[in-house]
Amino acid sequence: MERMRRLVLCLLFALSAGALTPEQQQWISKAKRTPRDGWIYLHVEGAPRERGFQHGYLLAKEIDDGLRMRRKEWEYFDAMEWSWLTSKAKTLVIPKVDPELLAEIDGIAEGMNAAGIAVTREDLVAYNDWFDLEGSWFPTVKKEVGSRAPALPKQSCSAFIATGRMTSDGGIVLGHNTWFEFPAATANVMLDMVPAKGHRFVMQIYPGWVHSGTDWFVTGVGLVGAETTIGNFDGFDEKGIPEFDRMRRATQYASTIDEWCAIMRKGNNGGYANAWLIGDVNTNEIARLELGLKYVGFERTKDGYFTGSNVAENSKILRFETDTHETDIRVSGVARRVRWQQLMRENAGRIDAEKGKAFEADHYDAYLKKELPGAHSLCGHFDENPGLQGTATPYSPAGSFDAKVIDTKMAKRMAFAARWGRACGQPFDAKQFLDEHPQFEWMRDILPSRPSQPWTEIKAGM
Repeated sequence: MERMRRLVLCLLFALSAGALTPEQQQWISKAKRTPRDGWIYLHVEGAPRERGFQHGYLLAKEIDDGLRMRRKEWEYFDAMEWSWLTSKAKTLVIPKVDPELLAEIDGIAEGMNAAGIAVTREDLVAYNDWFDLEGSWFPTVKKEVGSRAPALPKQSCSAFIATGRMTSDGGIVLGHNTWFEFPAATANVMLDMVPAKGHRFVMQIYPGWVHSGTDWFVTGVGLVGAETTIGNFDGFDEKGIPEFDRMRRATQYASTIDEWCAIMRKGNNGGYANAWLIGDVNTNEIARLELGLKYVGFERTKDGYFTGSNVAENSKILRFETDTHETDIRVSGVARRVRWQQLMRENAGRIDAEKGKAFEADHYDAYLKKELPGAHSLCGHFDENPGLQGTATPYSPAGSFDAKVIDTKMAKRMAFAARWGRACGQPFDAKQFLDEHPQFEWMRDILPSRPSQPWTEIKAGM
């Protein structure tokens, strides 16, 4: 069945390629799209417009689906027209975006249009800057437009990075799973980019994004990274540089941890505030960069670990820029923070990639002190939570929807292990869920199912 589907796709691309210009056909000949256990491996290369065209053309349907999902979420949660948001993107965001990234975004639009799907630069910029615009900027102007819409829930992510005496071989081990509302569980693209300038990288992305969003990457110069959102964060500077712009430039151009962090800090707007876990497999040094708006936390070591669970570790960020109660273990992020501390202590000196996979699939509830997949487990199951564990919305279709692990040896091959869907392997049936929980019926046409998938290897050039 899979071979037949791939053959049909190839035939469709071959038929549509007849309408391409010779230059566009040459561009597409350098690109590659390959399915792998629920993931889409996408190889693109070249100058900005060229690689953007490859991206937009080969993922046109997936990008269109992603845009449709974001439009519906925006119009449902905020009761505003999508055109209003794109108009704001045109004035607030586009002037601040690096010209190279704008050219790549224009290339994506050109590729989608060539594939028969109409899209504009403004659509794609609003889509790429979604976390800044919807999550950080819009709350600052709600009162001006008369909106009383509640803030979207942000379940965010869980992650760890360890090195030195914490790991079995003294090298780096990094693990991460992504937590969002399940309509947004569409970040199943692993982008392998060889840009004309800068470093090659493999990065998990949402279709149509020039950055990651889930923020998992490995680069050709040995940097690895992931992040977890800083919970209950308040602060945004619309004069700053969009987070998606800084993240992408840091990943493409930085050669060291210091360079990566410097690019992220310059022009910081406070949007999508994260705790970044970064490693350099050339030195086996790791770091945690907590990027608030007014305050920045930075730690580094060659012998230890850092974790992320949406609780700021820097006291200035925690006390002045969030309202998190870091001892209230009823809160998901606090319970997961406690669980990370337990796992790091229990596994000191033995952490490797296989341990990382087990951590990401962990179902222990540090609040209730028992095995219970739900809001408090590192493998997040909000959809199974009846609202008794400190969460605001019972049975919210949200939680973790992927898992990735990398170690020093893998990173030197630009490879890592990844699992699409929950790390525990439990599938998610959207139709069954909505039939059982009709309060979420509005999601019917944007909530994807996820069958159980195996762990698989993703690598550059696969």
